[in-house]
Amino acid sequence: MKTAKDWFDDYAISHQHPTNQLVHYICVPLIFFSVIGLLMSIPSEPLENIFGLYNPLIENWAMVVTFFISIFYLRMGFWYFLQMLFFILLAIGGNFWLGNNVNLLLASAIIFIAAWVGQFWGHQIEGQKPSFLKDLQFLLIGPLWVVKKLS
Repeated sequence: MKTAKDWFDDYAISHQHPTNQLVHYICVPLIFFSVIGLLMSIPSEPLENIFGLYNPLIENWAMVVTFFISIFYLRMGFWYFLQMLFFILLAIGGNFWLGNNVNLLLASAIIFIAAWVGQFWGHQIEGQKPSFLKDLQFLLIGPLWVVKKLS
């Protein structure tokens, strides 16, 4: 398994230009946030049917998916796990707030599309393809890279 340093070094190759980095500092958290919102928009009734009893810890698909994502971060290191757990909880809380004020599905879709447009624009400036085209796991490295850079 790659170490966190290996992942960050590989990710940094296509993220050298200051404008692309700035775009990533904004767009990567927005994409992560919007994916959580999209997952939270999926009706949770099937979860109750799959797992039998209602469990408030498994309130929606975002909780299920982020549980498995957290395992990825835990394997990278406990400190990375804690940082991303905080980030995940912020995204879930923010989406609960957003969903109480607007249509969560529509807002998440708009944020998702706009942030990806920004990402590809940043990579056009960089002159490099996005890292996730090489390995989909970079979709999980991006948020951690931003958290690490900003902390």
